[in-house]
Amino acid sequence: MEDPKIQEAREAMDVLHEIATILNTNLDRETLSLCVSLCESGVNPEALAAVIKELRRESAALKAAGQGAATTSITTATSNSGGSGGAATSHSAASGSKT
Repeated sequence: MEDPKIQEAREAMDVLHEIATILNTNLDRETLSLCVSLCESGVNPEALAAVIKELRRESAALKAAGQGAATTSITTATSNSGGSGGAATSHSAASGSKT
């Protein structure tokens, strides 16, 4: 038999996760649990939300930059006449985009 406090906490997290899902927060249970713990420890919820949004923006920008570098690399390699010159151009295009 489970401790009643643990059962209550589990049920509260289930409800909170359902609400987060309905609101399309894209937070999994573990992340949501960490956010709740941070808020319970005194972290400002609005500041926490702002940090999460900023991290998501940066992550999306990095993914887009990585895809852009791959596209540039492929385009440059296919537009060159082949040989080692194409590979060198392809490598430098990908390297330049990552910095």
